[in-house]
Amino acid sequence: MLPDLTPQVERDSTADTEHEEDSRLKVLIHNDDVTPYDFVIVVLVRIFQLTPIIAEHITYLAHTNNVALVTVLPKAEAEKRVGKAHFAARLEGFPLTFTLEPET
Repeated sequence: MLPDLTPQVERDSTADTEHEEDSRLKVLIHNDDVTPYDFVIVVLVRIFQLTPIIAEHITYLAHTNNVALVTVLPKAEAEKRVGKAHFAARLEGFPLTFTLEPET
C-alpha cells in the first residue's frame, strides 16, 4: 500500500496568541504627591533605560499633566518593566504607578 502524500494543512493555533504577544503597549506614568521626583528619575533611567535628561523631562510632564508617556514596548517587555518599577517603588513605600495602553 502506498503512503498518503496529500499535503496536510493545519491551522496554526498559536498565530492568534503570537499576534497578541507581538502587540505594542504604551507605558504611562501617573503623578502622585508622595513619590520623590528624584526616585522617579532613577526608576526611569534604570528600569526603562532612558537618559537622565529624558527621564527628567517625562517626570516633569507627569508632574504638570498628571500623566506622561514613558515609552512604547512589546507587550511582554512593557509588562516586565512596569512590574519591576512597581516592585521597586513598593519596596521604598512609594505609590508610583504606571499603566499600559494599546498602541494606536
